Amino acid sequence: MADRYEVLVRVVSQKGKCVQEHKVGEKWVLGTKTPQGICISAFDTLLSSARVLMFGGSFPWESDPYMTTIACSDSENPVVFELRRLPKKAAATKKPAARKKVTAKKATAKKKV
Repeated sequence: MADRYEVLVRVVSQKGKCVQEHKVGEKWVLGTKTPQGICISAFDTLLSSARVLMFGGSFPWESDPYMTTIACSDSENPVVFELRRLPKKAAATKKPAARKKVTAKKATAKKKV
């Protein structure tokens, strides 16, 4: 499977009255599960663009290859969302397993006669 990134969704503009009461500044992180609190219609609108960013893609019309903006489908009360691909988290550094101290034993071979 291709590398997967998380995507930050942020409300950057809201005009009119959003039925779900989304407000400028609200944020969610999209990973492998649907985030709690985001309107299902807005999520449906965002999902295809979010998946592009999740799998390392970009949009040629955007000046920043890590982001895009998408408007909610409610044209009378538009909410505009910024989607931004987040950098991969640094891999957790694991401590190497403790090594057993190995001591060399001199073996003397005795021949059986």
